[in-house]
Amino acid sequence: MSTIPYWVAGEPGTGTEVLEVTSPHDGRVAGATTMATAADVEAAVAAADRVRGASAATPAHVRAAALDHVSRRLAERSEEFAALITAESGKPLKWARLEVSRAVSTFRWGAEEARRWSGSLQRLDTDPAATGRMALVRRAPRGPVLGIAPFNFPLNLVAHKVAPSIAVGAPIVLKPAPATPLTALLLGAVLAETDLPAGSWSVLPVPNEVAADLVRDPRLPVVSFTGSVPVGWSIRDAVPRKHMTLELGGNAAVVVAPDQDDDALAYAASRIATFAMYQAGQSCVSVQRVFAHRDVAATLTDRVTEAVSKLVTGDPTDPATDVGPLIDEQAARRVESWVDEAVAAGARLLTGGTREGAAYAPTVLTDVPATAKVSCEEVFGPVVVVDRVDSVDEAFARVNDSRFGLQAGVFTRDLQLAFRAARELEVGGVIIGDVPSYRADQMPYGGLKDSGVGREGVRSAMEDLTEERVLVLTGIDV
Repeated sequence: MSTIPYWVAGEPGTGTEVLEVTSPHDGRVAGATTMATAADVEAAVAAADRVRGASAATPAHVRAAALDHVSRRLAERSEEFAALITAESGKPLKWARLEVSRAVSTFRWGAEEARRWSGSLQRLDTDPAATGRMALVRRAPRGPVLGIAPFNFPLNLVAHKVAPSIAVGAPIVLKPAPATPLTALLLGAVLAETDLPAGSWSVLPVPNEVAADLVRDPRLPVVSFTGSVPVGWSIRDAVPRKHMTLELGGNAAVVVAPDQDDDALAYAASRIATFAMYQAGQSCVSVQRVFAHRDVAATLTDRVTEAVSKLVTGDPTDPATDVGPLIDEQAARRVESWVDEAVAAGARLLTGGTREGAAYAPTVLTDVPATAKVSCEEVFGPVVVVDRVDSVDEAFARVNDSRFGLQAGVFTRDLQLAFRAARELEVGGVIIGDVPSYRADQMPYGGLKDSGVGREGVRSAMEDLTEERVLVLTGIDV
């Protein structure tokens, strides 16, 4: 089998240790690459450090043109990218296609923001001593970026690290997830078609111990990591003086207010069922906890259960499939053990609760103890807990009773309640009239508490990767 090259400072590279990638659905080989050699890792980091000045000085039109090119080529090769995402991750084709379309948008937003990245003027003659002075405030890259991407969105979460870096002129060394490196490497082939400065980007499959060395390397002063809580906080503890963005997950909650009529409840149930189970629940904002007011709880629970039971599971290459496997059998066994533990503690299983290999059936639970892992931890699997509450006050308290705080959804028609939710819920984003799984790729995205620090979303990430620098002009007639 031929191996797909990795990318060292914009050039293809090949190592000796083969990394074969297989589908979690049926074990079929999706493709193979090689682990980056120590020499190539050093070459990539050295190049990023060497071109940091040239990359920052790259004209906006060059950065924007590169990002436009990537966006356009992703659109042109969308079926190829979607098929590869499905092959290596087991993500159903319908969701893989959506991920590609989002990545097209993410790179397009990067191009547009690169053109708007201008800084601001600030007059200083508000005090007599500063008459004739004006400040030009601009943002400059903090330095080369180490991007560490997860397996669950092997293209779009890579895009959210690469596009902002290119847009601000920051070199990036990207480490894709070991389970799903092939999509990032295919993206590298598209990046190689651009006129970006040589050395300004690399895509390196490396084992975790090498990633730890990269984290500690002083030539990479910025770390952008998406992944598990323990790993994320260990990165910050290891290099507390580095600047970092950490997106560490959550156990996203939905509140269903008593003002929902029958049609609204039908819509809420459909959205909850879909986005508790899409990606096999392997999304940081997958619906995990639902708190429905007692006036609507019974109806909502029945409808969620019915909708979940109708979801199509199986072969992820079938466009009709809604829910595919988890990333591997070990992940499915963990989810199985968590559900079994909850049921043993008194939870009621309404549908699902079975495992076959790496696939776990879409599952609805109710009457779950608050201390059960499926309620208080991030299940990262196709499981949703639906509970009844006696008031909105109780619902909000239950949402906040979590060590996570990424996003929450509130189904209500009450504008005052919507603004109250934004004030009181301890999360990075509140989605009114929909599930917390909603994310527009241009909006700020990130969480509180154990959900991490910093914000993604193209413009927000660009600000996170840069720092303000001030030029004061003297003797200016304003």
